[in-house]
Amino acid sequence: MFKRFLNGKSTTIISAAIIVTLASLASRFLGIIRDRILAGTFGAGNELDIYYAAFRLPDFVYSIIVAGALSAGFIPIFAELISRRNKEHAWRVANGILNMLFLILAALGLVLVFLAPYIMPLITPGFTGEKLALTISLTRMMFLSPLLLGLGAVFGGMLQTFKRFVLYSLAPIFYNLGIIAGAVWLVDWFGIIGLAYGVILGALCHMLVQVPGAYFLGWRYRLVFPWADRYIRKMARMMVPRILSLGVNNINLIIITAIASMLTVGSVAVFNLANNLQYFPVGIFGISFAIAAFPTLSEFAAKGAQEKYKKAFSNTVRDILFFIIPASVLVLLLRAQIVRVILGSGMFTWEDTILTADCLAFFAMSLFAQSLVPLLVRMFFSIKNTVVPFVAALLSVALNVVLAFWFIQYFEVVGLALAFSVAAIFNMIVLWVVLRIKVGYLHELPIIQSLYKIAVAALVMGLVVQVSKFIVEPYLDMQTFLGIFSQGLFAGGMGIIVYGLICLLLRSPEMMNFKASIQRKLFKKYYEPKESIESID
Repeated sequence: MFKRFLNGKSTTIISAAIIVTLASLASRFLGIIRDRILAGTFGAGNELDIYYAAFRLPDFVYSIIVAGALSAGFIPIFAELISRRNKEHAWRVANGILNMLFLILAALGLVLVFLAPYIMPLITPGFTGEKLALTISLTRMMFLSPLLLGLGAVFGGMLQTFKRFVLYSLAPIFYNLGIIAGAVWLVDWFGIIGLAYGVILGALCHMLVQVPGAYFLGWRYRLVFPWADRYIRKMARMMVPRILSLGVNNINLIIITAIASMLTVGSVAVFNLANNLQYFPVGIFGISFAIAAFPTLSEFAAKGAQEKYKKAFSNTVRDILFFIIPASVLVLLLRAQIVRVILGSGMFTWEDTILTADCLAFFAMSLFAQSLVPLLVRMFFSIKNTVVPFVAALLSVALNVVLAFWFIQYFEVVGLALAFSVAAIFNMIVLWVVLRIKVGYLHELPIIQSLYKIAVAALVMGLVVQVSKFIVEPYLDMQTFLGIFSQGLFAGGMGIIVYGLICLLLRSPEMMNFKASIQRKLFKKYYEPKESIESID
């Protein structure tokens, strides 16, 4: 029974999204615990500046070669082979990618280990002396993580293609548990270097937890290097533009880190902590729904089912907006409570809280755009077009860098968040317009109709949240953790209840679908099977 649960197939986008979202929620909560431990232990100072800056180069390698390139090339090609009932060839391709990726990442990691002392001063021009030396040491150690995460990503691609999302969704949870272990225990033994050991431990667990799922699906390891395989070559051609676009995105983060390193001490930490907080709803709703929809979109595209392809996109957009718009309202109106409750302990001061909350406010402006971009990008991937996302990313990053240098003159580190948000909205608009030109009508009318109901409910929700904060404040000690937590919980809870009730009153299709999905999950034996993804028309 447990084995069946771990390898259960998701038959609809919403059921897959629920699995990915619940696991993502658990992972994000662990991420919050991780950041609270880090903020409480070190505060927004030199140590966290070092830790987050050291991530930049290993993250660059992981993002361009693994996270994006594999998602752009591996899943559509692997799905195409599986749909043609050519599993033997599919497993050969998968093993070939595993072996070649290991060689590429290992070689690149070794080169960058030697080059780190020359590269890191460019990434952190504001760091000198011991601070720079520690950043270089942590960076060198963390190059093990993209290697392990890369192998894990291939196993994750296999699981996604077969719509087995449980083990895939558990992997980030184990990754965060490893980092937490490093922050809680290994720092006591090794100092700040213990954080790097935690990252490596988490990456190893991320990979290992997905291997059994791939094995159950039929994967068996083979030492093969099919460089000349036409599907491998096709995959490589698809990956190149995606590598370039992700390279641009990561260069953007590197530039932001460089700018922040030249501002007041703690600016790198403040930006990253606020970014992690705002990514909580993006990861839960935007990324989860995009991941859940991608195999279906790829399947429809491979079969030439154009209308199903566009309808699945429209439905997924509406589901994302249904969740992310109220989440944006909560983040904006409860930002001080969120930051103080999550990060406000130990060495994390009230000044750190204010700066982080201000950054979070500007990030909240673009949560809807950040949540839709992963889906839009995957729409292009599913039709084997990786050029458009690259061009859109290039334009948005150029805009981000220009705005960042302009805004920091007036807002310091908070200006970096504002520039980031404006660029994210621009990126979404470009992707949507080009997709509309390429594939035609995207069922925008149902999206607009749903958006109207969502916006009305979110507006009333915002008013309720504001009023609730003032109503409960006189009865709480706002100088304590419990008081701030209680105020945020009461106001946020009241807002969510009102949002749900208004959506029910307005007969929001997304609310009805969500309600029905929950009922089917909780009372499965009382429900007949509903239509599968193949029956969307």
